[in-house]
Parts: sequence; structure tokens; C-alpha cells
Amino acid sequence: MASLKRILATALGLSGTANGVFMLAAPPLWYDSVPGLAHTGPFNSHFVSDIGVAYLVASISLLVRAWRPRYWPAAVAGAAFMCGHSIIHVFDIVLERTGNAGVDIWLVIVPALLAAWAALPAKSER
Repeated sequence: MASLKRILATALGLSGTANGVFMLAAPPLWYDSVPGLAHTGPFNSHFVSDIGVAYLVASISLLVRAWRPRYWPAAVAGAAFMCGHSIIHVFDIVLERTGNAGVDIWLVIVPALLAAWAALPAKSER
């Protein structure tokens, strides 16, 4: 179980880091490449960059947890951001404010739930 959590933390950490770097390096391109995102409002470079930094930090915390399991508290903090962000997307789906519920579910909500599970230590890591 511990190795599965580390593998999942690595996968989520790498993909989230790539997303965060993309958000910071090319905010307009990132905004235009996410299906349904334009439905949420006009492009705001500062906002995209802010969220990019949050994703970068949260994802690096998952990578650190995968590298050194005893650093799981950092990953819990990163997963907390992801889960909080996903709750907003759940409300968007329920209130029908989303441009693409599939994107919300598969690119925000499911990864957040997986990150929360991967962040917590297995019994063998405590």
C-alpha cells in the first residue's frame, strides 16, 4: 500500500507540476487549452499565475512525499489546496455554473481525492 501511495504521489506530483509550470510560462495558452474554461469568465493573467503557483507548490509537496515518505505532512497541506479547489468545482457542477463538468471531474476533483489518499501515510510509514 505504501508503494502505491508513493507511485500515485509521484504521478500526481509530476502532472501537477507540469500544469503549474504551463500556467506560469504561458497563461493565455493554458487558458485557451482547457475546455470550458472561458465559460468561467474573461482571461486574467494574474489569476492564472496565482493558481499556477498554488498548483506548483501543492504538486511539489506530493513529489517530496514520494521521495521521502516521512514528509507526508507537506503533502497533506498540498492535497488540502487541491481538495479545497475541487470543492469549488463540485459547487460549480451542482449549481450548473461549469463550462465542462467532465473537465471538472477528471482534471480537478478526481486528482484531488487521489492526492488526499496518497498524501496520508500508510501504517508502515508512521
